[in-house]
Amino acid sequence: MRLLDEIIEHNTQFVEKRDYEKFQTTKFPDKKMVILSCMDTRLVELLPQAMNIKNGDVKIVKSAGAIVAHPFGSIMRSILVAVMELGADEVCVVGHYDCGMSSLNPDSFLEKAMKRGISQDKIDTLNYSGIHLEEWLKGFDNVEESVKHSVSVIRHHPLLPNDVPVHGLIIDPSTGKLDLVADGYLD
Repeated sequence: MRLLDEIIEHNTQFVEKRDYEKFQTTKFPDKKMVILSCMDTRLVELLPQAMNIKNGDVKIVKSAGAIVAHPFGSIMRSILVAVMELGADEVCVVGHYDCGMSSLNPDSFLEKAMKRGISQDKIDTLNYSGIHLEEWLKGFDNVEESVKHSVSVIRHHPLLPNDVPVHGLIIDPSTGKLDLVADGYLD
């Protein structure tokens, strides 16, 4: 059975059994926070448990490496919508140790893309169009510096009110231990 078929089959049972009822809440975060975290699979259940959050408590935005790559991209827009429209009063960036973005190599990435059928012509077209793939696909060397950078991009965004604290944490994906990198209450 294909994965999508498994998902649809499970969902049919999920709805018929009314399993969704235990997850019902509003679209407004009870703890009034939006969290930007990495999309790492180890964090799906660990992060909420480590931070004592449950369904309905916070808005969670995910990106590779918990990176805000562009101040006017979709990640920043999502954070601003959570603050302006959905009642979040605080922002928390949560990176993690042993992150795949710490070893992302643009050349290796593009080589894999070509092996999967992306032509050199498409890559050249992007480069000639002003897309700096080397920069766009670059990872980071230090997770603490990466979290601080994302915190800074968010904190200094012209559409984020000055009274919104922006925090930075790093989680250990093995233990769930959180290390404080930026305390938004002090900044």
